[in-house]
Formats: sequence, structure tokens, C-alpha cells
Amino acid sequence: MRAVVSRFGSGHFQQALEVGSDHFVSDVDREKGGNSTGPSPHEYLGSALAACTGMTLKMYAGRKSWDLQDAIVTVDILRADEVEIFKRTIQLLGNIDAEQRERLLEIANKCPVHKALAGKIEIQTILN
Repeated sequence: MRAVVSRFGSGHFQQALEVGSDHFVSDVDREKGGNSTGPSPHEYLGSALAACTGMTLKMYAGRKSWDLQDAIVTVDILRADEVEIFKRTIQLLGNIDAEQRERLLEIANKCPVHKALAGKIEIQTILN
């Protein structure tokens, strides 16, 4: 996996991010003192879960030759009592029967980002 590098961007909170040759920014909403120039760090977390879920469902349905035309994944992140709550809603489009829908839900819960967020996480910080 490629490393993610963050540097100060413009404005109070903006961060210039790079992953290999890909460049993008993160910021916070104007109401929170930012300039709303990009998704917030929490929105990137939600994006990671949504994208990984969609990729996992697409790959699995393709292997099974199921008629899954699209999976629309929406992730909202709420905070309650010091707990981050990821509310993920999945809309399956295509000719998918009840048994396939149930299996796709099981598969969605096995996407790598879901497993990382729901599992034990360790953060090692090195100050240079």
C-alpha cells in the first residue's frame, strides 16, 4: 500500500495530500473555521468505507455472474458518547433475489475497510 503524505495547504485547516502521483486536499466546513475546499478527515473515512464496500460487492457479484448493476453506498458518521457511529446504507440495483441480497450484505461486512474500522487498530507515531 502506498503511503499517504499530508502537508499544510492554504487557509486555517486545509491539508495538501498525496498518495503516489495522486494529489487532493482535505479541509473543514466554513462553519468550523475552514474554507470548505475538500472533504474533512472524517468524510474521507466515510468515503473509504463506502468505496471499499462498493468495490467488494462489485467484485463478488462479478465472480458469481450475478446481475448487480450498481451498489449505491451511503455512509454517515455520527458521534455519540465518545463513540463514532458509521451508518452505512446500501442500495442494490439489478436483478438480485432475496438470497443473493442476504449474501451481499454478509460480503459488505467483510470488506477490508469495514474489518479495519471494526477491528483492533494500532497507531504507531514516530516524531522525526
